[in-house]
Parts: sequence; C-alpha cells; structure tokens
Amino acid sequence: MVSSGPLLPPSSTRKTKMHTSTSLSLVSELERLATALGSADAQSTQISLPSVGERIAKTFGVRIDEVAIMGVSTRWRHLYFLVPEALKNVGYIPLSSTSALAARTARESRPEINNNFAATRHASVFEGVKIGNESAEAIQKIVSAPILYESKVVGIIQISRKGASAKTVGPDFTADDLGKVLALCKPLGKLLQHVTGE
Repeated sequence: MVSSGPLLPPSSTRKTKMHTSTSLSLVSELERLATALGSADAQSTQISLPSVGERIAKTFGVRIDEVAIMGVSTRWRHLYFLVPEALKNVGYIPLSSTSALAARTARESRPEINNNFAATRHASVFEGVKIGNESAEAIQKIVSAPILYESKVVGIIQISRKGASAKTVGPDFTADDLGKVLALCKPLGKLLQHVTGE
C-alpha cells in the first residue's frame, strides 16, 4: 500500500537532491565494507551495526530508534533485533506471526509502505520499549523491506516515524524512499551474512 504525499515545494528540491546523494554514498560505503568482509584480510575489518543504523537514520532524517534491522534465525524460525541495540535482549518475533509486519515482510520477501500504520492491526510489543532517552511512542508510518543474500531472506529493515499522530511525525514515506531502502538492502545482505553467519 503506497500512499502518495503532497508535491514537494520548490524550496525542498535542493534538500531532496542532497538526501539522494547521501543515500548513494551510504550504499557505496556499505558495498565497500561488504567487499572488505569478503576479502582475505576480513579479520581486520570491524563492523558496527549500530553505527550503520545511525548512518541510515541520518540519511532518512529519522531518529536512531526509528531504524530497525533484524536478522532471520532459520534454526529457531524467528526474527531478532540487531539494531537498535536496546531491543537485542528484549525478545524476538516468530516468523509465523500473523500480526507482525516484520514477519510478513520476511515470509513474503515483499517490501511495503504503510503511512497509516498506527491504525493498522499489528504487534506493538516492541513499540512500548523505551530506548535511551526517547520515550516509547507509537509507530505512525513505516517502510519495511526484506534483506536478501543470494536470493534468500537473511533479515529485514524497517524505517519508521514515531509520535503521537500521523500528522505530527513528518511527511509520508514515498516510493522514492522505498527505492532508497531497497538500494541499501543488497550491501546489508552481505553484511548480515557475515555478522550473523546463518
């Protein structure tokens, strides 16, 4: 379900171009990191998924707690949080869950935009967890996409906008935003495969 937002006013054209180039440079950076991990001296390459999450948040103009990266455990048939770190030990999402968007994204390997997420029936357990200094807020808008490695879903990424209401959290996510998320998924797949080893 893709909702189209209002047309951008002329003054925001420069900002959009900047976001696009920032997004492309992040994709290139992740590709370089993934290539380094696959090389002979991979042992010396350090990866910090939380810092990757921070860069993604900055690229999309959202807070750090509005970026989630989850890995797929094929052994235990569930999703587990890699980012944000605060949710790592809180719990996991069964792949069989019928109310979790994350589980559906992983099962169907299909990206989705929902700009009316708070009004949609969904699992909200993790929304109630306070992260750092941020108060727990409802997800109003969300982009959810599968992360693939060699045609297999190894994780999912979600970018959200949290707050009291859909009107106060910022603009709707667009097909362009989804395209930027999908561009990140390819290098993220290589990184997750290295980090999780599944």
